[in-house]
Amino acid sequence: MTSPVDTWDMHPGHFWLRGQRPEKLVDYDEELQLWNVYGYPEAAAILGDPRTFSSDTMRLDPIKLDESVVEGDFSHTDPPLHRKLRGLVDYAFTPQLVAKLESRVQGIVDELVDQIDGKQKFDLVAEFAAPLPLIMISDLLGVPESDRAVFRTWMDKMLDGSEKFESPETVLEQEEELHKELELLWEMRDYWHERAAESRRRPREDLISKLVHAELGGERLNDSQIANIANRLLVNGHLTTAMLIANTVLCLDAFPDQDARVRADRALVPPLLEESMRYMSPICGVGRATNAAVEVAGTVIPADQLMIVWTGAANRDERQFQDPDRFDAGRSPNAHLGLGRGIHFCLGRQLARMESRAAVETLLDRLPNLRADPANPPTFLQVVDASGVATLPVVTQ
Repeated sequence: MTSPVDTWDMHPGHFWLRGQRPEKLVDYDEELQLWNVYGYPEAAAILGDPRTFSSDTMRLDPIKLDESVVEGDFSHTDPPLHRKLRGLVDYAFTPQLVAKLESRVQGIVDELVDQIDGKQKFDLVAEFAAPLPLIMISDLLGVPESDRAVFRTWMDKMLDGSEKFESPETVLEQEEELHKELELLWEMRDYWHERAAESRRRPREDLISKLVHAELGGERLNDSQIANIANRLLVNGHLTTAMLIANTVLCLDAFPDQDARVRADRALVPPLLEESMRYMSPICGVGRATNAAVEVAGTVIPADQLMIVWTGAANRDERQFQDPDRFDAGRSPNAHLGLGRGIHFCLGRQLARMESRAAVETLLDRLPNLRADPANPPTFLQVVDASGVATLPVVTQ
């Protein structure tokens, strides 16, 4: 029997989504000059060992960019600096803030469903899955409603031109083009600089104000650090959750037996979301750099080598998951790597789960006949390190 997955036009490099297995658990790409790691225990070990496997991959980039490009971005730092930067943001996610966000998310979900209720056809991503986390992360950062459209434009630009990794030679040949692409980053940086300056003049109860007045080692964060932290929260807080919601709805449509299970037992919604993150991991690949020569799955990888840890493939490893290519809404245990592992475990995981659960439960309640439009198939992001629905046309009758 043909799986619906076989009909989806996903990124050609994401072979695991089609039930295929890697020829080797670790292999070296001569052209790209990087190591690929596909197995679950190997991936979990690498992500849990920042001493050996560094997140500072830019030090191996053939083009040396200004430090301000990533200064403050905790996803590109190692301990002890990572611990300090991450601690500042973790501190902002107080139980009081999370409770406030939880009370807010259901209201936003209801407002968005009100706008699509009664429509016979619409794009679930454009009208629901993408706006929800964008509104939430905007509120968290203290961004006015009038600027949300700018955020969405930034996200769309980020997803352009990311179909594959480039070889070092190609990167050097395209250095001029790369710097043109960095213009988006400078635009975003300038925006956050303005928000930080405003927060210094008039402090508010939002995350930017908290970062402006926070101290790191007795010193205040500079504007580059604040901008890069805000950008990281924006990207992770918006794109990952939008993909999770849309991917989950698509999987329920693709596997009617699991859809029926969840509709009959709403207690399955949380494990459903975990299975969605395993089956179609929104972030399916993360970079690391070796600090020393190390053996991984019987292969010695030298020091100062770039690695891609394919968490999407690891989440289909039969050594960890029974019948890994089956979508099981009640799968337990389910220790997937869809939100990372170790010190870089997804910062916004609690918020992402909260938003996605409210979204899915409300769609099940208020749009019980929602299904993918059979005459208008979904499209998928053609991004090398992300697996997600780009458009999801649906019908409600």
